[in-house]
Amino acid sequence: MENAFLDRLKLPAPAKINHFLHITGRRADGYHLLQTLFQFLDYSDDIELIVRDDGVISRPHGHADIPEQDDLVVKAAKLLQSKTACPLGAEIKVHKRLPMGGGLGGGSSDAATVLLGLNLLWGCGLSEKQLAALGLELGADVPVFVYGRAAWAEGVGEQLEFVDLPSKWYLVVHPGVHISTAKIFAHEGLTRDLRPITIASFLAGQTQNVFETVAKEVFSEVDNAHKWLSNFAVTKMTGSGACLFAEFETKNQAQQILSKLPAQWSGFIARSDFRSPLHVKLDSIVKSV
Repeated sequence: MENAFLDRLKLPAPAKINHFLHITGRRADGYHLLQTLFQFLDYSDDIELIVRDDGVISRPHGHADIPEQDDLVVKAAKLLQSKTACPLGAEIKVHKRLPMGGGLGGGSSDAATVLLGLNLLWGCGLSEKQLAALGLELGADVPVFVYGRAAWAEGVGEQLEFVDLPSKWYLVVHPGVHISTAKIFAHEGLTRDLRPITIASFLAGQTQNVFETVAKEVFSEVDNAHKWLSNFAVTKMTGSGACLFAEFETKNQAQQILSKLPAQWSGFIARSDFRSPLHVKLDSIVKSV
């Protein structure tokens, strides 16, 4: 049933960081088995969704380098429309702030925001679990964005155990390079046989991002930015790169370092939270109607 109160929404598609990223093996179908810890930041793309009565899915505003038919937001909308036999359509406007190939989950986050937003606008009534299952058809990272909670992830990234992490301030630095996830996964120097660890091992600091060594070898910009940020705080790479992040107790501490950032790189400050900013916004919308 069509939602009687809403015909449009503007929603955040937040960034994520990986506190570590291990590869523990590979499945028979070629997919890598992972362990990681996801947390969300209050820095995001913005997605505008406008209901159409004609059933057409369109993306009049989005990333210029991604053809409309290849955009995950369009695929997400069409998948939800198909699975629910919804007669409605949508106009989707994507306002990008998260860098492509940065390891912040932008494409997956955009897709999850579309699934959750259109589920509300179209009145589909699917549960988070059902939407997460649809999201997994689009990409391994999509389900964690659908659930919107900090999570320990295993499998290909879809086996989630939600965890309560303290809120911190982060400085995120983008070295100005785009790292192809597919290419770095295929790199011969990638470590693919780490022994599975426990959350206790993570808390004891026994973790790494297996992509970081490869990224720094292949991209001097990543290596140089990592060395620079490491002068001020413990520095990690998120996802398969290229963005680097460091944790701070206060926003002012992070701001002082950002003010020194070399001109060839870009950066931003964001706060982490247990819940995704998308879900906080959706909760407020549902309560208001």
